[in-house]
Amino acid sequence: LLATGNGRCNLDNRDISPERYFTSSPKALRRLLDAVNEAAPLAWFEGLGLYPRTDEAGRVYPYSNQAADVLALLELHLQRHTVQLRTGCTVSTLRQSKGGYAVQFTTAEGGTENLRADAVICAMGGAAGPQFGTDGFGTRFAAQCGGALAPLYPCLTALQCAKPNKSLAGIRAKAAARLLDGDRMLAEEMGEVQFTDYGLSGICIMQLSGHLAPGRGPKRPAVELDLFPMLDETALTALFAARVPLLPGKAPADFWTGLLNPKLGRALWAAAKLPEKPVDTLPDAAWQVLANAAKHWLFEGLTPCGWKQAQTTGGGLALREVDQHFQFKGCPGLYFVGETLDCAGSCGGFNLHWAFGSGIAAGRDAVRSLKRPAPKPNKKKR
Repeated sequence: LLATGNGRCNLDNRDISPERYFTSSPKALRRLLDAVNEAAPLAWFEGLGLYPRTDEAGRVYPYSNQAADVLALLELHLQRHTVQLRTGCTVSTLRQSKGGYAVQFTTAEGGTENLRADAVICAMGGAAGPQFGTDGFGTRFAAQCGGALAPLYPCLTALQCAKPNKSLAGIRAKAAARLLDGDRMLAEEMGEVQFTDYGLSGICIMQLSGHLAPGRGPKRPAVELDLFPMLDETALTALFAARVPLLPGKAPADFWTGLLNPKLGRALWAAAKLPEKPVDTLPDAAWQVLANAAKHWLFEGLTPCGWKQAQTTGGGLALREVDQHFQFKGCPGLYFVGETLDCAGSCGGFNLHWAFGSGIAAGRDAVRSLKRPAPKPNKKKR
């Protein structure tokens, strides 16, 4: 939590919609996202004393811009309700027992303990960010409980390219980034692209990584960059041609002054396969070739960076395995929430909205379930 929003805790977004999430079950997502929205996690935080602020992109932060304040409010809430905390534990078994559940776990000191619970809410995260203490246990545990899983993959992460241009490492540029599968465009994002020694990064690139799910992602993924998205190709060709009279006898390196980072310009010139001659000696057709390259710069052989760089986990426990209250079907009182489920949000507070909202919905239903009459035993063999 302290690492989110670069330490500012981007805990929600004002523009929540199913289109901002990646899942293999979009129909089930709509049903569950309605439950998350109804849980109103931001209003819940405000009830704890948080005063939010919203930026121009709809991202919600604590007014103090301090993630530590969000953590402090949660800790105060636990203290007020005398909630016991056990940290450093590893759950080994979970089984139904006496109308509830028996949980066996290994303590941080290596001992074994057992707890009995009327309800269990599994908020165990995914596999992303192992440096923060997670190792994918949540989804493995869900599988042990008999749940079907969508394959895991690093989500909201940078992309490695087959042939990265290491000379561009550290350069940033505004662009439209399009994810392609062969000739077909799958998604487009606008924003700042960061060139790295291994490929491409930046929020718009991370958003595209969410579409690279195993089995349902593109077979030949590539990213196409448009470095001049506000101009069509004809207008960009005219812009380039109009610069030529201003640069008599000048080398291609001088062409980019006032347009692009010089290293980026040289790389784009090479991608267009134009000769290294004075710009005023090139034929008029060269500027259409250069404009085409600037609007369709292709980066192929893409693979997501690993779990350490991923901001969240794609895949997980299939959404059809839980009901509208996030209760595991067939197991009254057992819930799975947050990143353990097959639902990954875009950058911008969508993942914390899902995590806290699903947790609140499950918690409230768990309390209600204690007041409901126990279900009659199912005599059918399962």
